[in-house]
Amino acid sequence: MSTKKAGIHTTLVHAGHHPDHTGAVTVPIYQTSTFAFRSAQHGAELFAGGNDGYIYTRLGNPTIHALEECVAQLEGGFAGIATSSGMGAVSAVYMALLDQGAHMVSTASVYGPSRGLVEKHLSRFGVTASFVDTTDPENVRRAMQPNTRLLYVETPSNPAMQVTDLRAMAEIARAHGCVLVVDNTFASPYLQQPLQLGADVVLHSVTKFINGHADIVGGIIVTRTEEMYRRIRPLMVAIGSNMDPHQAYMVLRGVKTLGIRVERAQQVAIEVARWLEARPEVAWVRYIGLPSHPQHELAQRQMSGFGSMISFELHGGIEAGAAVMDHVQLATLAVSLGGIESLIEHPASMTHAGMSRESRLEAGITDGLVRYSVGIENAEDLIADLEQAFAAIPVAAPR
Repeated sequence: MSTKKAGIHTTLVHAGHHPDHTGAVTVPIYQTSTFAFRSAQHGAELFAGGNDGYIYTRLGNPTIHALEECVAQLEGGFAGIATSSGMGAVSAVYMALLDQGAHMVSTASVYGPSRGLVEKHLSRFGVTASFVDTTDPENVRRAMQPNTRLLYVETPSNPAMQVTDLRAMAEIARAHGCVLVVDNTFASPYLQQPLQLGADVVLHSVTKFINGHADIVGGIIVTRTEEMYRRIRPLMVAIGSNMDPHQAYMVLRGVKTLGIRVERAQQVAIEVARWLEARPEVAWVRYIGLPSHPQHELAQRQMSGFGSMISFELHGGIEAGAAVMDHVQLATLAVSLGGIESLIEHPASMTHAGMSRESRLEAGITDGLVRYSVGIENAEDLIADLEQAFAAIPVAAPR
């Protein structure tokens, strides 16, 4: 059935699935490296750019294609490009859109490896970047240069939970003739659709909410136009960062329950966030569902829900953060996010430890910042877990 005009939950369940000759209810895993041609002529047609068939899994595979079609429909885009990891998606986008000597503008609190890829690696080829607080469009306008080719925004951002006005970003990108790419991982297409707000490209680490079960690593890119798709996909094929068929199958299974999982986790997250906001050990809470969040009203306009990611600042800095990390029992101390289980981490000593303290603070990643990915457990159990962990904070820390 066509899901182009269907509701979001129907699309989640059915998009991308076209039953084959077996009538399988789920998309089969086409676990093959290569495909047989019907004839020499058929092979010649495929290598010439024909669309009727497959050649080699790095170039395309039915299971992978089903996932690409599914997420493209969810985002309202032209087509998807599935990759072996979220950073595989980021790398393909950067390499396809940034020429030698190009400049990009990006969110200061963007995912650490997305920033590191530019600063530590692409800089060898003359690529430069300005990382600014994109919650203020004026910062972005001032950062634009004549050679700016890419405006790369993560919203909500990781881990500062800042929300950027995507319509304003699209206007700036158009005015400067550059491409707007949005990392939509924290929101997922269930809560936010950047292509509908003016973005040219959207990408995800499907490891997170889209898959939602902490059992695969993967990424996906969705383009708004065919022209942009044909610009990025050949680069992904060339560097060999394609997704594996079994990965695609697992993500297709996970995405069917995306809406149910997100709705449940949101219900739990708002309870946990309200509890945190009342605690003396906590300096501030950044959950976009709280009226106290600086971009709460923007999130209401731009998103259909507030998600389940919380950041909060503990009095006592790194020592307080480490104490809580060492004493939580129900939430798992681990990187990643967006699964059915709650995960907690301390960016200053974990995911962003490689950044200088000055760069961390500029990005809003303070010493006592804790990132909490709320799962689907009972809120009262997660709160009780945090409460007993808070009791371990050194008494010298303000309480």
